[in-house]
Amino acid sequence: MSLTERIKNAVVEESRNAEEKLTTVNGKLRLAIPSMWPGGIDSIRSEHFGRCDCMTLVDIDQRKVNEINVVPNSPHTQGDCLAPVALLRLLGANVIIVSGIEMRPLVGFREAGMEVYLGGGASVSDVILEFILEALTPISPQEACGGH
Repeated sequence: MSLTERIKNAVVEESRNAEEKLTTVNGKLRLAIPSMWPGGIDSIRSEHFGRCDCMTLVDIDQRKVNEINVVPNSPHTQGDCLAPVALLRLLGANVIIVSGIEMRPLVGFREAGMEVYLGGGASVSDVILEFILEALTPISPQEACGGH
């Protein structure tokens, strides 16, 4: 089975198990921050999560950063806005922090049990700091972007 098929199947499976939503992974938060290449704590955050170069995954435990990993973003084809949702769910992310998001992936993330926050900041480190300081709020449907 190809990676794309595994990702799509993960979305279907997760939406079937919506009642099993996780707030933590092994007791920890795993943030996903859309990033520009090469990703990581010093990288620039991406303004468009679906077409970002990569995702910086940040494990947080008791308001401290434990681990940072970078993964390439899944291919984003026209009309396939749920591929990043499946990829991040497969990787154990339970929070994504975006600068904007369309309604379809917003609903997809929520159905997969992931929190979606609206965050500012130019760098990944700015976003992490805002999250740890609890300066971010969950995005509302009214704040979702229009189509591209």
